[in-house]
Amino acid sequence: MITTRALGPCLGLALLACAQAGQAAETPAPSPAEQKPDPMKVVPDPATVPMPRLEFSPTPVIEADYDKYFYFHRPDTAFETALGDLRDCDGFARGLASGYQYQQAPYPYTYTGAGVAGELIANAMLSAIFGSAEKRRVRRVNMRRCMAYKGYARFGMEKELWQQFNFEEGFSGEAEEKRQAMLAQQAKVASGPRPAAKELGW
Repeated sequence: MITTRALGPCLGLALLACAQAGQAAETPAPSPAEQKPDPMKVVPDPATVPMPRLEFSPTPVIEADYDKYFYFHRPDTAFETALGDLRDCDGFARGLASGYQYQQAPYPYTYTGAGVAGELIANAMLSAIFGSAEKRRVRRVNMRRCMAYKGYARFGMEKELWQQFNFEEGFSGEAEEKRQAMLAQQAKVASGPRPAAKELGW
């Protein structure tokens, strides 16, 4: 026979479950209008995306930096396609680790507290000097390779104009909304009229 004492915990659990169900029913689910869209999936109207300025007068100093400052273009490409390609390549290129690292050399303090402290200081110094620049370089190389694979040509750019619609990543990443706005401008260029500038190799 089931006693009242035995039923007590069961009744308590049942009442708790009912209360939780009631609270869940009272809390309405957010409407689609209230949900913030993912900036990485939003495709803006190309008419609302500003076209960056591309015209400049090349000089030997500017041309020497074409490996750092450049943009892409592919004929007969829709804006949405170019944006998808740039986002795809940006996804591969972001968050890359630097290849520079302190190499431990044998010396009397290698495995002592002083040795560990020395390694930490050396790693911090190398990271500050080389790490950020190396990450930027590796990102540029990966963007070039990825966009070349997708059939885009590369064109050199003057640094100050390039910085108006491009970003570099060292130790810190660009805020996502600003990143996507710049990628949209890059897509506007990549899908726009063919540049008058000379095409660069890869």
